[in-house]
Amino acid sequence: MACMKLGSKSEVFHLDGQTWVCSSGLPSDVIVEVGEWSFHLHKFPLLSRSGALENLIGEFSGEAEKKCVLQLHDMPGGVKAFLLIAKFCYGVKMDLTALNVVSLRCAAEYLRMSEEYGEGNLTILTENFLNEVFGSWTDSIRALETCEEVLPQAEELHIVSRCINSLAMKACADPSLFSWPMPGRADVQSPGGTVLWNGISVTAKSQSLTEDWWFEDVSFLRLPLYKRLILAVGMKGIKPESIAGSIIHYAKKHLPLLGRQSSFKNGNHVPPGSTISAPSEADQRNLLEEIVELLPDQKCVTPTKFMLRLLRTSMVLHTSPACRENLEKRIGAQLDQAALEDLLIPNMGYSVETLYDIDCVQRILDHFMLLNNDTIDSNCIVEVGQLIEGSHSLTPMTMVANLVDGYLAEVAPDVNLKLAKVQSLAAGIPDYARPLDDGIYRAIDIYLKAHPWLVDSEREQICRLMNCQKLSLEASTHAAQNERLPLRVIVQVLFFEQLRLRTSIAGWFFVSDNLENSQNLSGNLALTRNNGHDQTGNSHDQIVAVDDMRERVSDLEKECLSMKQEIDKLVKTKGSWNIFSKRFPFRLMTKSSDLKPKASSKSLNNTKESPSSTAPLMNEGNHHNRSGSLDENLNS
Repeated sequence: MACMKLGSKSEVFHLDGQTWVCSSGLPSDVIVEVGEWSFHLHKFPLLSRSGALENLIGEFSGEAEKKCVLQLHDMPGGVKAFLLIAKFCYGVKMDLTALNVVSLRCAAEYLRMSEEYGEGNLTILTENFLNEVFGSWTDSIRALETCEEVLPQAEELHIVSRCINSLAMKACADPSLFSWPMPGRADVQSPGGTVLWNGISVTAKSQSLTEDWWFEDVSFLRLPLYKRLILAVGMKGIKPESIAGSIIHYAKKHLPLLGRQSSFKNGNHVPPGSTISAPSEADQRNLLEEIVELLPDQKCVTPTKFMLRLLRTSMVLHTSPACRENLEKRIGAQLDQAALEDLLIPNMGYSVETLYDIDCVQRILDHFMLLNNDTIDSNCIVEVGQLIEGSHSLTPMTMVANLVDGYLAEVAPDVNLKLAKVQSLAAGIPDYARPLDDGIYRAIDIYLKAHPWLVDSEREQICRLMNCQKLSLEASTHAAQNERLPLRVIVQVLFFEQLRLRTSIAGWFFVSDNLENSQNLSGNLALTRNNGHDQTGNSHDQIVAVDDMRERVSDLEKECLSMKQEIDKLVKTKGSWNIFSKRFPFRLMTKSSDLKPKASSKSLNNTKESPSSTAPLMNEGNHHNRSGSLDENLNS
């Protein structure tokens, strides 16, 4: 820390109770009162250095018999500053440091201690020393903190603005390019240093500093000064990520409700005179509102996790509606970066209906959808097949859809959660944003389980939120056996599962047909070269297998058509479901079981069948058997 030594005389002041007495051997002829303290001094040393004291002492010149008593109750810096000034006037040794230079500069201005009252007076000495202080980061921080004690005078002398500009310039610059004293450097010895003769080290390695090197130091400033420093740093052109990082560090230190108390571990820099006590709820409320206003406006600069924690804390502290709305809009702009556990905000309202604040999440989602209207308009037409097959990319809309589905699954067990709120939140996501509807199906299933009193019409309403055609095989299998779902939904699931199977078989048939043509061509070339009969036999087997597959696909199309007709006639009764399950699933299972012997008989009559033809038949048979077993479970 920078230090300037003034004076050469030894200490001549001693304390007697609350009175400072100058023991120079001469009787005191003037008493200076500062607050509850008094100084018994001599006139000449004071009036020779201060114009203000000269005028005050001159007022008592006509009253020789009366004791000269001067009252300086509004003295900048108080009794500490005046004691140092008295020592300076008497030429007593004293140290000018970054911790006392601001108060002494303000006191010197107050007492008019200019060059007119002696060369090398206190005003010019403190001003020159301030310029040295501004060259050091650590000293500038300490000087700025002491400005709080004499803020009106420090503002008038532009000391505060000069400190802030000095700190802002250093925070924006690359510290490795300059020789500024940085925090903690004086106390840390370089591990790479090698001490040579006469104690000179020439191989010491400089410490590398990250972009957050200044966060801890400025976090000890009070909010008004910190706010001015952050604004000045922003004006200097620093990256908004650095500003957001500093604000996060400051908030965690001064907002205990945010989840982190102040800590001085790991050698954190604690400037002398700094005290951090737990602020009151009103102070925290004001601090949080100011912090929200300081956050950079750029999207994705401030972490969504931090803003959600701020939002939760703002609800506890009952901040202004404008503050909460500001946070909700900021979170909505980057909702795709949120995590599910951070979105589970407890309900802090006076009339608590649900465990979690569903309305808050609804407003955040509305902000996100409002900002992404253009994206919705340009992407609303999407091939369903591409979505089911998983050829999509994780766009922000898809990520938000997964987030909302997961959130609904978490809040669904709440028995007080109304159906209308579930519908509103789930319907806010466009259909194209969900490549698969497994997530929303899971949320619906949990909600139906937690609300068994729902009537059939309400169950059908919530089931309309999902698209049965976009369920995966696992979800379809689960839904086909789910007794909580309405009957019509189960029928739709089974229908689309059979339709998907038909599409898969038709696609396999197309590939097999192309393979047959290519193999016939290669077989003809090999026949002219080798005159072999094996190629002809294999081609014949493949033609038989393709004919067999064509017959099976035709049968499956008839079954699907018949099933669709029955669905249209189906009524919502358990009896009708039993009739339907007896009429269709068992027939499908019978046909699938009939397919395998047919293929086996052909393989006995002919030579070996190709593996490429047999594998799909086996898979299809297994698939139909699963469908039949699901229907049996539902009937039971």
